[in-house]
Amino acid sequence: MRAIIPVAGFGTRLKPHTLTHPKVLLNVGGKPIISHIVEKLLEENITEATFIVGYLGEKIQNYIAKTFPTLKADYVEQKELLGLGHAIYQAARTFKNEEIVIILGDTVFDVDLNQITNLENSSLGVKVVDDPRRFGVAELKDGFVTKLIEKPVNPTTNLALVGLYYIKNSTLLARSLEELFANNIRTNDEFQLTDALQIMIDKGEKISTFPVEGWYDCGKPETLLSTNQFILSQNGKSKSIDSVVIIEPVYISPTAKIKNSVIGPFVSIGDNCDVVESVVKNSIINKNSQVKRMVLADSIIGADAKVKGSRHKMNVGDSLELELVND
Repeated sequence: MRAIIPVAGFGTRLKPHTLTHPKVLLNVGGKPIISHIVEKLLEENITEATFIVGYLGEKIQNYIAKTFPTLKADYVEQKELLGLGHAIYQAARTFKNEEIVIILGDTVFDVDLNQITNLENSSLGVKVVDDPRRFGVAELKDGFVTKLIEKPVNPTTNLALVGLYYIKNSTLLARSLEELFANNIRTNDEFQLTDALQIMIDKGEKISTFPVEGWYDCGKPETLLSTNQFILSQNGKSKSIDSVVIIEPVYISPTAKIKNSVIGPFVSIGDNCDVVESVVKNSIINKNSQVKRMVLADSIIGADAKVKGSRHKMNVGDSLELELVND
């Protein structure tokens, strides 16, 4: 079993943080997004993975090598962002006649992968959504997928694909991806994985679905914060600190220094941070940053930043020094 993890995106909606860090290395719940995914794989004894990298890919490779030395990792580069199908096609040489699980690198799942990989057929993770027009959707008959549509204008189903795919016949997937490129089959001017999966279905491949209720997106500031809330609600606890009121759930790095402050709920504070005389809730403060005399809510503070002043809502990038002075 091999995991295929696309992580080549620019993370435009998470600027300014993604100007200096790949999206998947942004902190959520006390560790980078990609760390939550890889830990889940290793827990399920999936020890081989292919990462499809692009922008700042060397940082991802260095992090994985340093943090997960037991993971057998391959890296392929997606030089042009031409769709998810294009991304998976770049990785096709790394999976040969083996079952694969495709996991999008900017999402966190609360799913038992072991149950999925024991299914008899290929299967796609789905969730009922209010507005399926933003997603790929699946039409079913007798428990199997009959049609996949990418971002339908007039959807006939609200069963959305959530970015978790279990593929038993990876050889057929590779051939179907080749067919996309040979015939220049595009949707919304991109090579879509859904179109390759549809080719598989048309060739007789049985593909079912499985429900994914615990699906947490990290693609925008607001969804990054909501995912942070979910992760902390599962395991966010901190030891008591003198002169600090902690309202759990929170994550506070052991190397962070907090004084005369109120922290929480739903706060992640990274390594070597200083938080002094501040109130912080529903926020992420990345490593080596300073927060002084602030009331922060619904905020993301990048690494190596300095924020001083009074109450504001922030989305502050790395290495910024910001001091707010009241007149």
